[in-house]
Amino acid sequence: MTLALTAKDRIARGVNDLRLGLPVILDMPTGLMLMASVETLAKPRWQAFSALAGATLAITARRAETLRAIPYDGDLARILVPKDVDIWWARAVADPSHDLDMPLKGPFSCSRTGSADAHRHAIELCKKANLLPAALVAPISETLPGLSVIQAAELENQQGIILKEIASAKVPLAVSELGHVHVFRPDDGSEEHYAIEIGNPDRSKPVLSRLHSACFTGDLIGSLKCDCGPQLRAALAQIGAEGAGVLLYMNQEGRGIGLANKMRAYALQDQGFDTVEANHRLGFEDDERDFTLGAQILQTMGFSAVRLMTNNPAKIRKMQSCGLDVVEHVPLKVGKNKFNSDYLATKANKSGHLF
Repeated sequence: MTLALTAKDRIARGVNDLRLGLPVILDMPTGLMLMASVETLAKPRWQAFSALAGATLAITARRAETLRAIPYDGDLARILVPKDVDIWWARAVADPSHDLDMPLKGPFSCSRTGSADAHRHAIELCKKANLLPAALVAPISETLPGLSVIQAAELENQQGIILKEIASAKVPLAVSELGHVHVFRPDDGSEEHYAIEIGNPDRSKPVLSRLHSACFTGDLIGSLKCDCGPQLRAALAQIGAEGAGVLLYMNQEGRGIGLANKMRAYALQDQGFDTVEANHRLGFEDDERDFTLGAQILQTMGFSAVRLMTNNPAKIRKMQSCGLDVVEHVPLKVGKNKFNSDYLATKANKSGHLF
């Protein structure tokens, strides 16, 4: 047995370091690259970072479109960091909530030469940390003491997340006294996910199941901006009424972008942008969730076929691509109100949800 760090350990440590505001070193085939999250980097570290020759600010093509920066690399833009700007300029470039406060951030000079692989990995790591997808990247000649080092090959050959059940207990619920909560922990250090099993579902038959992503605002405090809370309660009620089923509660808040970024998206919606537009202005895709994790939990619990409670065809396709037989689509048409009617229309028109 070895006590040395694995590739997955080093990536997980690097992600946590970014959340703490620490830079991370990427060991690329072309040399060492220092990267840091724009969102969490403190002013003293910014001053040292921006002084490095060749420092660039990497943003996604989605964010670049808003700023009219040219994404020569297709999926991202590498903005050359001017010598006379401070950390607030970088954060204004990264965060669209500052667009009205600092409308004149450009014009931008964008790099079109050399490899963008390190910048691509840097954005990926920021997303894993639930931070804004914007990173400072600069070449360095040697490693710096104490900083995490991640090999390019480790990022390019990442193994899939493996979930392991670590605890379970009976929990009587309002919808059924025969509740049982299972906790699954991923091996990459990310958040745990839960399976709420009601009754004793027959593993040889399709199980009534709901793949529900965490929504603090809708599930817990009763927000009227979405239909998540009503969907959660309706799904549990239906499973309870049938006497058997599984609700998966996945900690992938805000379509996988985290609660802080979800609140940023809400602020953009208050400015007139719809859900998808808000995500794009932040630099994210429409949906950043990993539905394969839900399929893995169901398979680990012994299920091979489901009656899936959803309005989202993407969930159905993903379950099927993971080897689960979706024998029935069970719609959840609940929760519409005057505050979320436009939100639901956007989900139908732009994301293909079925209502």
